[in-house]
Amino acid sequence: MRIILASQSPRRRDLMEREGIPFCVLTKETEEVSDPSLPPEELCALNAGAKAEAVAAEHPEAVVIGADTLVFIDGHPLGKPADEADAKRMLRELQGRTHCVCTAVAVCMPGGERRDFAEKSYVTFRRMDDAAIADYIRRVPVLDKAGAYAMQEHSELIVEKVEGDVDNVIGLPVRRLLQVLGLRA
Repeated sequence: MRIILASQSPRRRDLMEREGIPFCVLTKETEEVSDPSLPPEELCALNAGAKAEAVAAEHPEAVVIGADTLVFIDGHPLGKPADEADAKRMLRELQGRTHCVCTAVAVCMPGGERRDFAEKSYVTFRRMDDAAIADYIRRVPVLDKAGAYAMQEHSELIVEKVEGDVDNVIGLPVRRLLQVLGLRA
């Protein structure tokens, strides 16, 4: 079974490699939907599906995995920050509060079958002043991360607790993916 990860995310690659899943990375440019009126699972699912379908159209013999992760606070999505000021704004908004991280995964199987799912985790941030936020941004490259933070990089500085799958917060709920692929019980 040839597996293609339709994502350039180094975090998703690391999670797949950690599980020993043989795969290659191929991506195709897709336009992301950013409609804040959609529920988290639906918005992420649309984007994950578009990524997987674009690659599967050129590789119908392969299992193609597309994923999309967004951070939601008060029902609205926080994508990747536009710049450092936007990252600081996002971290200020998240500090001292619990937010939802939703990852949707679209799996295109050979023969056209789709196996899709979405996972939610809840992350509570510590209270932080502007100096703590600036320190975190100095330590972690946040501009390519939804919500302007990385669970796997110095999360002890910002995260108080996580309810749910930590891998989901990083960007790919691997245990559930392995079940969907039939690789683990």
